[in-house]
Amino acid sequence: MQGVRTAEVSAELVDQAAERLAGVVTRTPLEPSSRLSAQMNARVWLKREDLQTVRSYKVRGAYNFIVQLDEAVRTRGVVCASAGNHAQGVAYACRRLGANGRVFVPRTTPRQKRERIATLGGAHVEVIVTGDSYEDASAEAKREAERTGATLVPAFDDPRTVAGQGTVAREIVAQLGFAPDVLVVPVGGGGLLAGIVSWMRERHPSTRIVGVEPAGAACLAAALEAGGPVRIDTVDSFVDGAAVAIAGSVTYPLIRDSGAELTTVEEGGVCTEMLELYQSDGIIAEPAGALASAALGATVEIGAQETVVCVVSGGNNDVSRYSEILERSLVHKGLKHYFLVGFPQEPGALRRFLDEVLGPEDDITLFEYVKRNSRETGPALIGIEIERPADLPGLLDRLEASPLQVERVEPGSPLFHFLL
Repeated sequence: MQGVRTAEVSAELVDQAAERLAGVVTRTPLEPSSRLSAQMNARVWLKREDLQTVRSYKVRGAYNFIVQLDEAVRTRGVVCASAGNHAQGVAYACRRLGANGRVFVPRTTPRQKRERIATLGGAHVEVIVTGDSYEDASAEAKREAERTGATLVPAFDDPRTVAGQGTVAREIVAQLGFAPDVLVVPVGGGGLLAGIVSWMRERHPSTRIVGVEPAGAACLAAALEAGGPVRIDTVDSFVDGAAVAIAGSVTYPLIRDSGAELTTVEEGGVCTEMLELYQSDGIIAEPAGALASAALGATVEIGAQETVVCVVSGGNNDVSRYSEILERSLVHKGLKHYFLVGFPQEPGALRRFLDEVLGPEDDITLFEYVKRNSRETGPALIGIEIERPADLPGLLDRLEASPLQVERVEPGSPLFHFLL
């Protein structure tokens, strides 16, 4: 047990949660994906939690937690910290149950999510923006609970929250009419995965369950390696619904003891899948919502004709983010590259670059002079999009053969992070 005791979350608790949620949350569709089925030579289904009451599964755990509070406790109010989706679930539950809540979100939470929280909660909820990460918001929410006596509603780290999230698995099996061969689940703090394994390991233990973390926020993998929850040094906040620095003390042992597999997906791969979901399937998924299906064929291999279910965990995506999503996807696929180029300050220099360096299908997507204080050269930051990854060696050869001073901006460098 490695010093961490497994919390008591059983299939029966998940069944009880389902009874409380009946008529409160949406029984979301389970839809076949012809695109992913053809890609994987399998029968792939999508559990559409992006069509949930608050466009995310988080309402299941939030409502199951709050509805079990005594009336006197509920009267003192509730508080929560969230990157956005849990807060929407809490806001919905507060309004439905007549409780008052204060919601703390980090500045990285998209405006669309903040506005939805306020709309769902109405007069029952106050939204407070604080800190730069989920951990900052969480610390502030805990201080507020201690100061006021309000009840803290955990986003994932409580058996009541976990049991509520586990109702997703119960619905999947009921909708299919049988247990899938493989169930792929996105992972942040582990609440959804912990709830699913708690129900599945008792009811359908033969199902292979795979948890998928964003590569830039793999806190559960760190916990499994360390033998307990540990804080990871850096968190990429792009997959905001799963950008958690430390796994839960409740969720960790449940997952550890379940036999579930764990993998990661690069943020760029998530972006590519978000675009595929939108363009091919008509699904607007947030980054965390695309985690599970992004893993198929990338880090999760599937047997021929297996029945696979991927949980699309949420659809609260701000449309203004799509330019960044497209950019990250192009970089991930090796189609977008950046260079610092020193141009001689003489007529025809740019024309020669276009004629002699760029390939016939290459496209300049960014051209900005960095400074103009030299009479001999003018350094420029250039973004080039190529037609296919195989075109890159030729472009690099032509750049090296040119008389220009060229420095490639490598992915992962400080300047590259600034561009994205």
